[in-house]
Amino acid sequence: MGEPGGPADERVYEFQNGSMSRRTPGALWTLALAGSVLSTWETAAQSRRPASRIGQETAVARHLRDGEEFSLPLAALVDHGRILFSANWTAQDGGGRPLAKGTGEALSDRARPLEGTRAFNRISGPDANSCQGCHNAPFGITGGKGDVVTNTFDAAERFDFATFDRTDKRSTVGAVDEQGRPVSLQTVGGERSTPALFGAGYVEMLARQITADLQRTRDATQPGQTRPLLSKSISFGTLARRADGAWDVSRVEGLPRASVVTSRPGDKPSLVLRPWNHAGTAVSLREVTNTQFNLHHGMQSSERFGAGVDADRDGVADELTRADITAVSAFEATLPVPGRVIPNDPDVEKAVSIGERLFAQIRCSACHMPSLPLDHKGWIYSEPGPYNPPRNLRRGTVRVLDVDLTSALLPPPRLTPSIADRDVVQVPAYSDFKRHDLGDAGGPFLTARLWGIANAPPYFHHGLFTTMRQAVLAHGGEALEQREAFRQLSAPDQDALIEFLKTLQVLPPGTKDLVVDEHYKARSQP
Repeated sequence: MGEPGGPADERVYEFQNGSMSRRTPGALWTLALAGSVLSTWETAAQSRRPASRIGQETAVARHLRDGEEFSLPLAALVDHGRILFSANWTAQDGGGRPLAKGTGEALSDRARPLEGTRAFNRISGPDANSCQGCHNAPFGITGGKGDVVTNTFDAAERFDFATFDRTDKRSTVGAVDEQGRPVSLQTVGGERSTPALFGAGYVEMLARQITADLQRTRDATQPGQTRPLLSKSISFGTLARRADGAWDVSRVEGLPRASVVTSRPGDKPSLVLRPWNHAGTAVSLREVTNTQFNLHHGMQSSERFGAGVDADRDGVADELTRADITAVSAFEATLPVPGRVIPNDPDVEKAVSIGERLFAQIRCSACHMPSLPLDHKGWIYSEPGPYNPPRNLRRGTVRVLDVDLTSALLPPPRLTPSIADRDVVQVPAYSDFKRHDLGDAGGPFLTARLWGIANAPPYFHHGLFTTMRQAVLAHGGEALEQREAFRQLSAPDQDALIEFLKTLQVLPPGTKDLVVDEHYKARSQP
């Protein structure tokens, strides 16, 4: 089953005729994805549990052993990820981080550990028992969006325990920042809404393909040349290389500083697209999962903090195994995609058609691109990904687990190739995957993916708007032209555009079709 540092060995799960096959270099075997598979997994799990759990207060019965992720049926692996995503962690699991910040660094004041009544802090964290405690909307779906009550405060995790106590002058302990300035609720960190993870696997695979395109352009750029950075009809500006070989990234657009800045002029910029977090700062679901488990719950993974290391000094090491993180990442990646809900009402249908046309006409679609092609059969999601940063599992150190995101055996609805082009899946995420300056709204922020937006309020990066109209009117900076164009529309046209946005919804669990009516029955687009 392999351990870190062993030879790379790719395995692909295939789905045919209601069965799942695992293809390995020397063998092919099939397991039916029926109740017998899961019951076998559960029976095996029970056999490995401690003899007695009487008196134990842990959230999960067991963790996966590293390497076990390759021997499990995919259904069992994803279900284990769901269990971990839903678990209400306790101190016996390793929940909480008595002597560690949300950044993973040691507390500034180690004399006051985060335990007892200091175990939770809604500003600096830990701030939740469970991932599902925040990611649950709509329909109570695990992995969904969160209400405003679940908002977090980006960068507040650098404080031990936010108190805003002006008598405490110690840097990043509770009230004073690195420059000695007192912080307040408005300045301790940027308020951020809890995002949904629907369609996450397709999103990450698009980001990987875009990164590969940008890096191919970079690698083809010779000294003295300037080349446009293009991928999937999206412009990321231009990349130049001076005659001495030094790179000029001054005209690169839409990427975070970490993807363009290097320590030496002659070093290649990575140009890695980072599709996660509102500001586009995380590369992969795996990176986000490792980070957020520590930040929000104090659950520290062995791949991030080291095997056998109790970094937060809570008496528990290896709180999450490498295999656990793979399971959670696979669960997130295989969540259903959003769809469209269009009522069978002629007036609504007409308004939706007009609104969709206006969405393009006033150039909302310049950034909120309605669809991007995931080509070359790029819907095979893999763990670990090729661009993971240090302190996350990286390609080449372990076997690669591949999952076909288009499989009909995964939770519906799914995106699938068209009959006309079997090598392409169109991903209607409504984003250009770039960071943009929205003026007064702060930022820069990633272009929000609008699929599923209508029934998952509140809106905007801070989650402080209750209507989509408010969010449209809050656009500034690079989107000022579009905001003013919306304002210039007649009232009926503004209403029509909003009516179009109202069709972009997360569908109830089990819905198989991507376009449905008000009763969630399949229908065609008007």
